Amino acid sequence: MRGFKVVVVVVLALLSSCATYYEVNQEFNYEFEKGQLKAANQTLAKKSKKLEQSKNRLLYYLNRGVVLSMLGEYEESNRYLEKAYLYTEDYQTNYLNEAVSMLSNPNFVAYRGENHENLMMLYYKALNYLRMGQYDNALVECKRLNIRLDQLSDKYKSDNKYKKDAFIHTLMGIIYDAQHDYNNAFIAYKNALEIYKDEYADMFGVNVPHQLKEDILRTAYLTGFQQEYDLYKKELGMEDSQYQRTDGGDLVFFWHNGLGPVKAEWSINFAVVRGQGGAVNFTNEEYGLSFPFNLNYNEETGSTGLEDLEFFRVAFPKYKERPTVYSNANLSVNGKQYSLDLAEDVNAIAFKSLKERMIKEFGKALLRVALKKAAEEVARNEKDGLGAAVSLFNAITEKADTRNWQTLPHSIYYTRVPLKKGEQHITLEMQGKDNKGVQKEEFVYQVQSGATIFQAFWSLDYAIKLYP
Repeated sequence: MRGFKVVVVVVLALLSSCATYYEVNQEFNYEFEKGQLKAANQTLAKKSKKLEQSKNRLLYYLNRGVVLSMLGEYEESNRYLEKAYLYTEDYQTNYLNEAVSMLSNPNFVAYRGENHENLMMLYYKALNYLRMGQYDNALVECKRLNIRLDQLSDKYKSDNKYKKDAFIHTLMGIIYDAQHDYNNAFIAYKNALEIYKDEYADMFGVNVPHQLKEDILRTAYLTGFQQEYDLYKKELGMEDSQYQRTDGGDLVFFWHNGLGPVKAEWSINFAVVRGQGGAVNFTNEEYGLSFPFNLNYNEETGSTGLEDLEFFRVAFPKYKERPTVYSNANLSVNGKQYSLDLAEDVNAIAFKSLKERMIKEFGKALLRVALKKAAEEVARNEKDGLGAAVSLFNAITEKADTRNWQTLPHSIYYTRVPLKKGEQHITLEMQGKDNKGVQKEEFVYQVQSGATIFQAFWSLDYAIKLYP
């Protein structure tokens, strides 16, 4: 009977250890993806005390911030997003947890966010302020974004790394633009243009948005930069473009299309190639991987603790895309259509960010498994049965870190629509992939002269469901 209980405990532990972060939070994910935002918010609220003390508190703050923003509770949303920002700024390494993670798995360490996630939290804060008409506060978030972008540039020296964000610079320009600070808006737009041309086109397949071209020309004209205006008209292939003043206002519309990727787990086998002393190479011919390690070498026994090990399995994180249902969209007003331009491929950035640090992930994971195997061998030599127990523990705890911010959009599109004064009716038309129908949403705005209206819309549909 006792043996049966032990087996049950082990099986439950194994089942628990196999669950990804997405699966563990299935209730919230289901409600969020169905657009049941109040229910999703309540699900998070019920677990708030536990989640705020957990190693996943950053994700709790971020998810709460997104849901509240979508519910129109912008101040409350920013309260949680500010907590997320301060947490990433003030994070202190817990060396005990770091040590435990090396003998178990990285889930014992507090989640600190991917590079793009640490930028997007400030985008959401700025967006909330824009919706509340608080442009100065939105600019504060832009300055924070600038600091984080500078930190990325300092961190990565290679030109082929994600270290500049064209959409963030575009956002800065949009905010300055709304304040009629056309000089700074032009500078921000120009910076965005260079990043789209020099980096985004090759890295992510995202070209310069047509709306950005129009905004560069308009702000150059309004600033009085005639030389730059003429230069960019030619460079951007927009010689026929003519700026026309209106007595109305503008609508800046952000479309959050679909949902970003979720992390899953994959594993590969490594062969052990031994060298002199404690030198060991872990290799995988299929992927062309080879990692040298120097392990503790016992001169008396001539052992590194890995003598009986020929190969072993190592778990790593990978992203799983959630393909979008809609391929493109446009806004229709008074019989005229305005295409929404792709400005940020969050999905592609997530994949690249993880790929850029996979060598580091490989190294950490291999060191983790090597330490676990060495401990297993020591335990086996110390006491009968102890080695088997340690081996079982190692198998159960060998798990990749599958945590990520899973309420981010797959991609962000935007456009600017000039509107006449007074009440205006706008139609958003989202085109399904392979011409599978058009989904429409209606909006009504009261437009004031010289004012900018900001609107964000989320389409949460995606083509592959990850739950039954």
